[in-house]
Amino acid sequence: MKRLLVLSLLFFIQILFAQNPTQDKVIVSVLTVGTADASHSLYGHTAIRIKDDSRGIDRVYNYGMFDFGTPNFIVRFVKGDMQYFAGAYPYADFEYNYRYENRSIYEQILNLSSENKIALINALESSLTGTEKYYTYKFIQRNCTTKAVDLFNSVLPKETIYKHDVSETTYREILYPYAEHQFFQKLGINIIFGAETDLQATKLFLPFDLKNNLDQTQLNNKPLVLANKTLFEANRVPEKAWWDSIYTLVFFLGLIVALKNKIVTRTYFIVLGILGIFFALVGFYSFHEEIAWNYNVLLFNPVLLLIVYFDWKKNKKLVMWSTYFALVCLVLYTLFMISKIHLGIVWPFIVANGVLLLPFLKASGPPKMER
Repeated sequence: MKRLLVLSLLFFIQILFAQNPTQDKVIVSVLTVGTADASHSLYGHTAIRIKDDSRGIDRVYNYGMFDFGTPNFIVRFVKGDMQYFAGAYPYADFEYNYRYENRSIYEQILNLSSENKIALINALESSLTGTEKYYTYKFIQRNCTTKAVDLFNSVLPKETIYKHDVSETTYREILYPYAEHQFFQKLGINIIFGAETDLQATKLFLPFDLKNNLDQTQLNNKPLVLANKTLFEANRVPEKAWWDSIYTLVFFLGLIVALKNKIVTRTYFIVLGILGIFFALVGFYSFHEEIAWNYNVLLFNPVLLLIVYFDWKKNKKLVMWSTYFALVCLVLYTLFMISKIHLGIVWPFIVANGVLLLPFLKASGPPKMER
């Protein structure tokens, strides 16, 4: 029955367009929603709007929908097989939701032919049912923005919408400013992301990146965007807790260093070592390419666990060699990070680790080569 209703709707839409193929009243636009402080709203949102006042149609197609009630939600999200889905609902509900969240809504009305609009609406409606409704979310490769781009490009001449402003900028550098007022969230994002995010950013994957590039896009030698509108301008004051800053991190790491307490230092190394194991293994477990090959294991080094263990066992020789290995990793990491944008937020760990490792080296004495 559901499939029959969808087919009937598609047939009805085509009939309406066929009645007046050159002067239809349908308006197709891209909606860009502003950012917010929560992790799932940190980068904004993209949706597609179909409006025809003469027929009382005003729908939003949303490709960023997911269910928090999904069994093993966190595990599946980390693994990278979380299923997002497409949905459609009245624009009034869409606007109400984002006004309530105090997030800006921007609209770009597109200059499309009647044929393009028919093809687009058919594709939109088709994506609401069957296997096309659900898709496996990927942070860079497949999200609400990339789905919209792919859908438009499927009905327009090949690759009409693409990234115009390609430069040497990496994906990490594009993402970095979005968590400007949430230091620990920014820190968490950047230490879990691996080498993939340091590649040159060639793909449109963020809502505001798409918005900016649409303004540069041409279709049949004419601007694709007919008009830009601000449907709602949020008056946001970034939520910033007094403790959410690099100064808090520096304070606590400085305190750990200043205490010179072996139990505290061991605990610190254990925490970092466990994080390092997680970073090293999650890349093999997860389908998210962004967290694979995470060089931050050189900083959050699992070898720190061996140092603690050998020190507890009073094996000075193995403490010495483990410490030397950890220090070499730390030096290599520091040299590698010189060109990376997130050096500015991980340097307290680099300094703290170096200072805390030296006493283990001194206590074990200089290395002796066996003959």
